[in-house]
Order: sequence, then C-alpha cells, then structure tokens
Amino acid sequence: MDQQAYRKLISGASRGFGQTLLRLFLRLISCFYSAAIWLRNLMYARGLLKQHSVNAVVISIGNITVGGTGKTPLVVWVCNLLARKGVNCAILTRGYKIKKSKLSGEPAILTRGCPAANIIVNPDRVAAAAEAIAKFGAEVLVMDDGFQHRRLVRDLDIITIDAMLPFGYDKLLPAGLLRESLKALKRTDAAVITRCNQVSNLKLAQIEQKLKFINPHLAIAKSIHQPICAKTIDEEISVEGLKDKKIFAFCGIGNPAAFSKTIEQLGCQLAGSKIYDDHYHYSSNDIADICERAEDAEADLILTTQKDWTKITSGCGFAISAGQSPVLFAYLAIELRFVSGEEKIRRLIENVLAGTISGK
Repeated sequence: MDQQAYRKLISGASRGFGQTLLRLFLRLISCFYSAAIWLRNLMYARGLLKQHSVNAVVISIGNITVGGTGKTPLVVWVCNLLARKGVNCAILTRGYKIKKSKLSGEPAILTRGCPAANIIVNPDRVAAAAEAIAKFGAEVLVMDDGFQHRRLVRDLDIITIDAMLPFGYDKLLPAGLLRESLKALKRTDAAVITRCNQVSNLKLAQIEQKLKFINPHLAIAKSIHQPICAKTIDEEISVEGLKDKKIFAFCGIGNPAAFSKTIEQLGCQLAGSKIYDDHYHYSSNDIADICERAEDAEADLILTTQKDWTKITSGCGFAISAGQSPVLFAYLAIELRFVSGEEKIRRLIENVLAGTISGK
C-alpha cells in the first residue's frame, strides 16, 4: 500500500467494509506497539535502560508523529544561531535510507544549510556523539530527529508540530501517525508549530491549547516555511518570477499537501503533479516520466523540494538541465521564519549554553 492510500485508510477517508476491517486490524496492532513504547519509556524512567551523558551540550530536535513536520529547517536555524555565537557545533543524524558513500536527502540539505557545522551520519547517536567530540571538538551536538532516541542524554528537547496534521489522527502507529502517546510531550521543553500560514487561526489556537493542557510549562513558538526562490542548476528564479507560471510539481516527502499548497499560495498555476512515497529513491525512468508528464501538461517549470532535488542529483545520475529536459527543473528553496515565540526558543538555547559551556 502506498503512502497516499495508507493515509486515506487511517484517516477514515476510504470507505467500505474491507477498509473498516483493516482499520480495526491496525488498531489491534497499535495496541501492541503502544505497549512496547510504554514499556521502553518506563525502563528508561526507572534506569533499567542506560542513558549516556557526553561532554557537550545536546540539543534534540524531534517530533511526535511520522512524516515531514519541519525538523530539518529548524535544525538549520538552530545551527546557524550557534554559529553566529561562535559555538563549535555538530549535527547528529541517522541518515534514514541513505546509501553508503552518498550524501542525499536531509544530510545533504544540512551540509549546505549549515556550512559551519560538522555532519555525523550514524543511527547510533551515542557513537556519533563520541565521534563528533573526539574528531571535531564539538561543544554542542544538535540531534536531528532525536526525541525518541533516548540513549543519549540531552540538555534541551524541542519538537516540531505540523499545523496541518498536528497529532497524527490521534492514534499510534500503524492505526495513526503518532510515534508515541501524546503524554510524551511532558518530556519536551519546547514546541515549534510549523506551517502556521496554511491553517486557520482557530486551528492554531486549538493546537496550542491542547499542547498547554498536556504540558503547561511548554514553551510554544509558531513558524512558517518561507519560500525564498526557485533554484535551477544555473540560476535562481525569484518568488515574484514564479507568479502565474504553470508548474508541474512532484515530491516524495511526509506532507506532500503542504508543498502543493505552498505552490498555490505563491500564485502559481498547478498544471499537474506526481506524489511519491516519503524517502523515495528516484530512478532515471522516474525522471523521464516526470519530464513527459510536465511536457504533456504544457508546464513552464518542473518544481520539487530541496530534499527531492538532492536525491535526484546524487542518486539517479540524471543531469537536470534544460538541454536534457523539455521543461526546466528547479527546487523551491525555503527557510524557517518565526511568526511568534522566537525569543522563547533563543532563551532556552542560551540558558543551556550558559549553564554548560560557561561552566566548563
């Protein structure tokens, strides 16, 4: 079952007797998953599973649901903040579905977005932390997707909440998209609600109210994914220059609806689209199919995400250029911009830096 069909199933959008039975089956599996997560967290709380401290500040950026919630732009923001403060920083990332010797997806974005930070790709975060400290003398470790990786003790936990789908249909995997119970939010210090411009103010207020109910001490900030420009191999197209263009969009991310909505908010005409599963690895045949679809739709531009762009340029060996494609390829460059609560996040980071680094 592909990602779109799965989301329709667990959201209840797909109807029928067979789908209802399948949802009941997923809820049964979810009970076992929930029990396993509860037991694991209990063992960490009681000290039965060992946690490892390191001689560096550890800031974890994570989430409570699967799929794209905006962790990577927040990691970039945090690391660039640390760089401006002159702090030696390293990023620990697991490199999900990354092939050996090929840096693509999130690690490639982090490399470009955080030029002052060293990137350590290793699913073993404790080993990655040791390497970052020994090899690069890292003072601060930013753990990408670290909320559920509890072996490494952290000084600050920040999670991202996607405003478009904040609580994963309120069910744990595989019946919903929650990675663990919402009660786990009591462990975190701050929440950054992302894509706030894609939902109503009423929904934002409801999200914030629910977060505060679970964790009254939670620092809450709101942000948007601000488009900066579209980038091709050779040029940049301004946001103004994208208006009224006919766009063929494709992506393989956790929240494809957010990408489509962003394109429409830019004033573009969506001539067609193709959605792939999250973390999809593209082949030359996929690119040829995208080119053909875009040409048939009479699109002015083929547009994708930076995450997908890095996979294409490093993975399938296809040179994305006007000379080899009937339609120009580009990716939409975005950055995280706070609309409220930025000072709360800065203050938390500054407090852990002052309490740890200055005390060494």
